[in-house]
Amino acid sequence: MTHPVHTPAIAADGGLIRFALADLLTGSPRSMRVELTDAGAAEPWLTRLVGTEASLTALQAGRVDVAARPELARLALLLWARRWWPASPTLGIPALDPALLDFEAAVATTAVEDLAEGLLDGFEASPAELFDQADASGLFAAAQPVAEETRRLCAQLSAWFDGQDDPVHAEAAAELATRLESVAPGQRAYALAAGSGPAGSSEGVLAEGRASVDWARVPPGILDAAEDTVTWRIVATRTAARLEVEVAGALNDASLTAAATHDGEPFAEVALQLGSEGFAGTADLDDAGVRLATTSASLGLVVGVAGPDVGGTTPEDRAEVVSLVRATREARTLAERVAARDADEEF
Repeated sequence: MTHPVHTPAIAADGGLIRFALADLLTGSPRSMRVELTDAGAAEPWLTRLVGTEASLTALQAGRVDVAARPELARLALLLWARRWWPASPTLGIPALDPALLDFEAAVATTAVEDLAEGLLDGFEASPAELFDQADASGLFAAAQPVAEETRRLCAQLSAWFDGQDDPVHAEAAAELATRLESVAPGQRAYALAAGSGPAGSSEGVLAEGRASVDWARVPPGILDAAEDTVTWRIVATRTAARLEVEVAGALNDASLTAAATHDGEPFAEVALQLGSEGFAGTADLDDAGVRLATTSASLGLVVGVAGPDVGGTTPEDRAEVVSLVRATREARTLAERVAARDADEEF
């Protein structure tokens, strides 16, 4: 199965709608694939979305490729960016503001709801939930560099909420639009805590190495997406041995751990704390851990929050995504425009 980092998707009721990442990033989605997981649940919206003939094909074969719908392409891109955008000051890829992404996803979700009613029944979040999340995450401040566009989308969102008999959110969106009327575009900066690697030590180093962070194991927007940002070593002291880990390029705080592995099996774990130079932590090793460190070269390190059964990304996966994002010259979302403006560059 293709990893979701490569195939932006919308989890519809009874199916998945997939796009090619390169098409979305260049703004030229030509086709989309509808894959059915529950034909009975999908049937109510399927014909409205793809037409009778393609609907029959999908019901018979379980999938169908059809011309891309811009409303769905927009939402798929935003959902992908919320999870997989490879923010990396090291690579020249600025971070995207989550409040703006949630807000744009709220607007995009309303367009999909209007396109094919029922398609998003059971979706991960409603337009109201996405708007509330954006507002709670600081949407007003995040939107200031793009105040005019945000006001327009707020008015559009307010009208949609009103049509859904949701006066609370209709008023909230309209109020945000009013607040933005007096805002002059400004600029904001994103901070990066760049690690400098472990400090030197006079104690004996039994093993050491570098590792890369698997994007699938960490929440979005936490660590620099570049490779080889993790430095680890096992150090002998007079009475024991300890594992020392540093992760450079912290974009935000999170509860992270690092697990030392032998032939892929973890044998020691370190809780990582965010400091002025990135995440770092140490842990004492037991005798078995020391023996592994001194007798085997098959040592590794995994950083993250997700369990070992997560569908991980490979270095090739990450390199391909970074290449696509860096090659994209026109910002496709408000969040990208703000990030590019903050970085004083276009990409």
